[in-house]
Amino acid sequence: MRIIIDEKPVEVEPGITILEAARQNDIDIPTLCYHEAFGGQGMCRMCMVEVKNGATSRLVASCTYPISEEIEVSTSTPAIARIRRNIIGLLYRRAPNSEFMQLLREQYKCPEVRLDVNQEENCILCRLCVKACEEMGSSAIAAVFRGTDKRIGTPYDDAATACIGCGACAQICPTGAIAMTESEDRRTIWNKDFALVRCQRCGQPVGTPEQLEYIASKSGLALEFGLCQECRRKQAAVKVSGYHR
Repeated sequence: MRIIIDEKPVEVEPGITILEAARQNDIDIPTLCYHEAFGGQGMCRMCMVEVKNGATSRLVASCTYPISEEIEVSTSTPAIARIRRNIIGLLYRRAPNSEFMQLLREQYKCPEVRLDVNQEENCILCRLCVKACEEMGSSAIAAVFRGTDKRIGTPYDDAATACIGCGACAQICPTGAIAMTESEDRRTIWNKDFALVRCQRCGQPVGTPEQLEYIASKSGLALEFGLCQECRRKQAAVKVSGYHR
């Protein structure tokens, strides 16, 4: 199927989103709540584009809009620029401590507005961390409260029994809002301490026992605490090489 993005004809597979089509053709559409591992959430609205179909046009979230017919897409118009600037301005006011948001505010030339907000806040409620936790099967964290009090947390801010300490939430967070600390043998995240298993060969963290047990239960593979994935790969390559000799 052929569509037009920013006056450029492109061939796409029916059913993929506008955002996916744009990225396949090296056309940039900014996102905040999108990750290729989870697909679109349509929450932050940074990926808004204008879609024209015949004589009608409308603004849509490109990360959740599936392509089912020939359309013309504009990824940057004065209206879209205003929307993105307003979004960045509002998110910066929520998370003024975030270097990520400070850089975006400068990039989009948002005016400085001083409000009575938590100057230490980093979270922009993109919920990528929640999606990552759901995909891991734990669902240990969620959005709690409403309105200006909304935030991401564990039930009652206690150490969640469902948390396996994988750190996927902290790794995917674009603003570094989730605190995770590690020592030689300990990882702390969401008010919970975990033993930290390290690779016997290279010393890199393999994960927590809870995380490894979860992966083993889902994959059906034997539980291995000794080696990290890279060292297991190297070991397997050596065995294969020796076998062929």
